[in-house]
Amino acid sequence: MTRIIAGELRGRRLAVPDSGTRPTSDRVREAIFNILLARTELDDASVVDLYAGSGALGLEALSRGAARATFVDSRRRATTVIAANVRTCGVAERVSVITRSVSAHLAAGGGGDVDVAFLDPPYDLDNEAMSGDLAALSAHWMVVGGIVVIERAVRAPQTHWPDEFTVLVHKSYGDTRVEVAVLDRSGREECDDAGGGCEECRDETGER
Repeated sequence: MTRIIAGELRGRRLAVPDSGTRPTSDRVREAIFNILLARTELDDASVVDLYAGSGALGLEALSRGAARATFVDSRRRATTVIAANVRTCGVAERVSVITRSVSAHLAAGGGGDVDVAFLDPPYDLDNEAMSGDLAALSAHWMVVGGIVVIERAVRAPQTHWPDEFTVLVHKSYGDTRVEVAVLDRSGREECDDAGGGCEECRDETGER
């Protein structure tokens, strides 16, 4: 079990799929939302939670003011758990739960109105697939100024961001890596991960 950390649904307990899912820890989820809320407002936001697992990231966003969320996962056992968590939180009218591969869902196109996208892909997702997901988000789903948050294992391949994104944060929490970028279509690399000058690229122990 995990729980909602803050907002109107604070303390609600969430079920987690039995296997094949790496749930976001409370510590990492709180860090993600601290980073996110320093850069954007969630009030009335449209959110997508891709490779959604338990749906904890999208539900946390709803708790903190997002207007609506779409959860996408290819595994029926995951979307069954997400649907149960949605009922527990009483937010069914603000939610869509879709059992489909993320790549197929994104390729189908969207309305270009997504403000925040969360991606927590499996460890073995290759960079070609990840780059395809990000390109589809840029082309068909996200508003300009929208934020993308990627959570991956530290040992997972480095993300190759399309030029339309500016990377803001690249930070490690134990064995989890969090990357945050904004869609601005300029491709500026503001995050000085290699140079050591970006405080937000240090983990909580001060190490890179």
